[in-house]
Amino acid sequence: MLKIVLIFKLFILSSMSIANNLYDFSFTNIDGKSLELKNFKNKVVLVVNTASMCGLTKQLQTLEDVYQDYKDKGLVIVGVPSNSFMQEYSNEEKVKDFCETKFNITFPLTKITAVRGENKHNFYKWLLDDYGIKPKWNFYKILFNKKGELIDSFSPITKPDSKRILNLIESELNS
Repeated sequence: MLKIVLIFKLFILSSMSIANNLYDFSFTNIDGKSLELKNFKNKVVLVVNTASMCGLTKQLQTLEDVYQDYKDKGLVIVGVPSNSFMQEYSNEEKVKDFCETKFNITFPLTKITAVRGENKHNFYKWLLDDYGIKPKWNFYKILFNKKGELIDSFSPITKPDSKRILNLIESELNS
């Protein structure tokens, strides 16, 4: 009987998420260096999976505009280039060059990262396991407050400068 109780406890513990919030994760940035999300404590963070060859790619410009408007007030945008929907270049150099030359992107970018499927990044596993959130397409947006807690997620067609997103960002920045 003791073995059964012990096995049950181990099962429960293993099925519990080891992450509590955004700050428990890190990515590798587009240049191959560590991008620790804990470095964004006390900032509002918008995480967006991006793709260079998507019909929504023009949102990169709007993301950069929002970033420029709010970065000094405490907003960080993290772009996560992903080929999960088969619309991203095959290497980081091409992605970086595309983002910098076409859109003058200055917000942090990760290396090309799986956001769906068996090989998805642990951040996206956590979102699915704890919140039932998974990107439905490129440019899926996920907003976190200054404590690293999930505020809301937004469909790919919701523009980064929509009133809904900007009102939430402003409200969190002013809290």
